[in-house]
Amino acid sequence: MDLSYTPEEEDFRARLRDWLARVLPALPPKPSPDDWPGRRAYDLGWQRRLHDAGYADVHWDGTPSVRLIFLEETERAGAPYVGANFVGLLHAGPTIAAEGTAEQRARWLPPILRGEEVWCQGFSEPGAGSDLAALRTRARRDGDTYVVTGSKIWTSHAEVADWCELLVRTDPGAPKHRGITWLALPMDAPGVTVRPLRTLAGSAEFAEVFLDEVRVPVANRVGDENDGWRVTMVTLSFERGTAFAGEVVACRRVLGELAVEARKNGRWDDPALRRRLGRLNAEFRALWRLTQWNVSAAEASGGIPGAGGSVFKLRYSHARQELYDAAAQVLGPDCLDLDRSWTLERLSSLSYTIAAGTSQVQHSIIAERILGLPKGR
Repeated sequence: MDLSYTPEEEDFRARLRDWLARVLPALPPKPSPDDWPGRRAYDLGWQRRLHDAGYADVHWDGTPSVRLIFLEETERAGAPYVGANFVGLLHAGPTIAAEGTAEQRARWLPPILRGEEVWCQGFSEPGAGSDLAALRTRARRDGDTYVVTGSKIWTSHAEVADWCELLVRTDPGAPKHRGITWLALPMDAPGVTVRPLRTLAGSAEFAEVFLDEVRVPVANRVGDENDGWRVTMVTLSFERGTAFAGEVVACRRVLGELAVEARKNGRWDDPALRRRLGRLNAEFRALWRLTQWNVSAAEASGGIPGAGGSVFKLRYSHARQELYDAAAQVLGPDCLDLDRSWTLERLSSLSYTIAAGTSQVQHSIIAERILGLPKGR
């Protein structure tokens, strides 16, 4: 597989780099991490700038190489991350593009690209743990609507979202993987209650969501009734296969900053630390190549990432944790300073072996779908 860039792609890089150099100095200051309405406005404003400049649909319509160039250049330039647009741009949007009807694509995709609507993800439930298919939120059909009752947890950006990609059980008598349906839930519907959750790092980008007889139009169903597990696998393939690609670039940048800091404070003299940073450098370079391979393979198979995304997710989760363990080693006693961004990132990194599918789940997917091993019982 040729992973080099064409002259046309390098021209795209140059134009994007020039645009970023002109636009980024004029951006307003970022709001406080606890100011979620402000963060929503800031993130949507950045998405609108991308849209007006012709870069909004890179994640969906660009070639694999163009997408990766976009991620490389925006991260290296210090451009805003997708932030509150994360679920819409990288999860729900691609799923609707792949599985939705023409009417659904026309209704939901343009507002995501224009920076007008925010989505959240309503998958996890308090009693299901890593067994996503054990969800118990019920949806009863009543004419042209579903009546939904239940609760979700770890719902990303629910407190500022307009829509939620929601998994519900529509046939409780079916085997658990076959009675699930994927719905688009309007977050302002009567009966929806959101309670923010504060994480170990002190942020509140997740929430509990309680659903009490919430009516959702049948027209908001993506895919067939009781076919939601298959649609969900499309969503998760994007989440595990391509959604973290920009973070690999960020980790490579942090690694370079760690080396600079270690030279300043004298810890570079520790050969064990130098070996650790060198090995991490090799690991993140390999992860970037794996990202290129996964995105290219997805394009060849219709745009949906495959099981190779689980290989990436598994290794990246552990590499990120080790990166910030190395940051603590570089910082020494300062690693307890919560005003240091690396300290907060270290706390955040602890969730990566759980978020977007636990490492144990990724091991099982790799064993069954790549190695061909039998399923456990």
